Amino acid sequence: MRKTTTAAALAASLAACATTPQGLPAVAVTAVAETEPVGTAHEDAADDPAIWRNASDPEKSLIVATDKKAGLLVYDLAGKTLFSESSGRINNVDLAEVDGAGVIVVASDRNDGANAHLVIWRLDTASGRLERLGRVPGGAGEGYGLCLWNAPDGLRAYSVLKHGTIEEFRLTLGPDPAAMHLRTMAVPSQAEGCVVDPRDGTFYVGEENAGIWRFAPGAARGTLIAPIDDRYLVADVEGLALLPQGSSGGWLVASSQGDNAFAVFRLPDIAPVGRFAVTAGQLGGAEETDGIALAGGTFGASFPDGLFVAQDGRNEPRAQNFKLLSWGAVKAALGLE
Repeated sequence: MRKTTTAAALAASLAACATTPQGLPAVAVTAVAETEPVGTAHEDAADDPAIWRNASDPEKSLIVATDKKAGLLVYDLAGKTLFSESSGRINNVDLAEVDGAGVIVVASDRNDGANAHLVIWRLDTASGRLERLGRVPGGAGEGYGLCLWNAPDGLRAYSVLKHGTIEEFRLTLGPDPAAMHLRTMAVPSQAEGCVVDPRDGTFYVGEENAGIWRFAPGAARGTLIAPIDDRYLVADVEGLALLPQGSSGGWLVASSQGDNAFAVFRLPDIAPVGRFAVTAGQLGGAEETDGIALAGGTFGASFPDGLFVAQDGRNEPRAQNFKLLSWGAVKAALGLE
């Protein structure tokens, strides 16, 4: 995503735009807030967010996000940086509240390009600080995507390797964290964004140049349920987010990076219901988005019906950052129930 400013580069960019696929029209939604820029300037650095909702005081909820050149950051809902750390090439992040262990944050570590690792932290929800608990193996290959499922039998991590293999682990927390391998899945080519339905463990992953795959709980083989069609999804497919509703309903959202939009699919049938774009208002829009996150419930007056967070790949002249949207505004724009 790194941009150049020469006349030749601009001409090439304009020529490319003439042939770049454009999906179906997307309704416009504007950001309510944005985070401070990540620490790495003038590079493709911001990548993936995760949301912790403070049930007792929603306005004090937190966002954990990655600067994939430097490490993790923690923001409040006004976008202020509360904490940062320097683990290096930390790509994707997720979090879960685990009984007896607190809020556990796990991120994909790609510092070793041949062997992925998962780094585990505990989030101090009062201060926003992260306490590093340990680092466990994440599979053979470059670490890329990461998502969690707080399953009935323990916390599970899904390590998406850049070449398309996905390794599922059960994490054991404590003074010396460990990972037990449970399952290997795969898609044909490069993958990254993933999400798990917390109700039953159904796993979704984005194959960047093909579409969204679904794996039933425990299954080694998946199904391509939402292929890139240049209507709802324009390559690359990047971040995925899921918001459950009832026993089987809800929404699956995907970053359609190729045309700066977000596709929304209805659960459980994955019927496409529309697209939205984060456009400029009082704040800038979000373009070339990698990671996204979505959480329901109130987050205070600015986000009364859920919070959607999107990485912004273009935030010139500042470094990349993350845009915060009211999920209620997205639903209203799309006419969702």
